[in-house]
Amino acid sequence: MGLLRGLSAEWVEVFTGLPAGRFARLVGVVRRRGGDHAGEGRPWKLPLAERVLMIAVYYRTNLTMRQLAPLMGI
Repeated sequence: MGLLRGLSAEWVEVFTGLPAGRFARLVGVVRRRGGDHAGEGRPWKLPLAERVLMIAVYYRTNLTMRQLAPLMGI
């Protein structure tokens, strides 16, 4: 399990800059727009909320994907 997986609401805000409610709405919008559909190819390793968390942390911190991967357990 990665360090950022399963964060409590206050840590999500620290890492993403989004309050927990707004982060939940963001995950909902991504889900409604088809973000949970894997399609063809390799299945997703992370659940949708954790994928959204990873991208939000990426934009907020400017870490590379290579740096984020161990934090997310991938």
